[in-house]
Amino acid sequence: MLSNSWQTKILPRYQDFSHYLLEEYRKIDLKNEPRQRRFVVATIILFIIWLLLVGTFNFSEIFVGFLVVVFTVWLSSSHLSFLDDIKFHWATPLFLLRYLGVFLLALLRANIDMARRVLSPSLPINPAVVEVKTQLQSSLGKLILANSITLTPGTLTVDVVGEHLLVHWVDSSPGRDLEHATHAIAESFERYLRELVL
Repeated sequence: MLSNSWQTKILPRYQDFSHYLLEEYRKIDLKNEPRQRRFVVATIILFIIWLLLVGTFNFSEIFVGFLVVVFTVWLSSSHLSFLDDIKFHWATPLFLLRYLGVFLLALLRANIDMARRVLSPSLPINPAVVEVKTQLQSSLGKLILANSITLTPGTLTVDVVGEHLLVHWVDSSPGRDLEHATHAIAESFERYLRELVL
């Protein structure tokens, strides 16, 4: 009885659903369809963040997290056009890891420098707002650069105007021009960011 019901009712529905999924899969074109690319990239990024926040590999947590992420990305897909500025290449994950390494090293150096200044009040500080020039064209690239500068102790991005960033620098030597400020603050970040974003 169950076998007959399976063959007449359930199996055809399962086959129809399988054919539907196969047809939808064939429509996927991540290279030429920016909306699909945005969906996949945002889903991967948010799912990784979910895993880091949850801190467990419990199946139910992973499953619920994946459903929430997919639903969230689907709801917000029309607002994710900034993800089009990411350069997709087979080595993109390696470029990202290299950038994170450069950022963490700069973060460590800046923390040590700020701790030294706090523990030795006799060290001179010359706070100033300096101008930094960027070659990054995209809003996403400028956003990541500005946040990287801000997250590094001793510097704070105040504003982004065109291709210039205004940065509050806790110790700016007198007479620093645009080129020197750019080299000291942003060049190390930007060199590796250009491999990731426009």
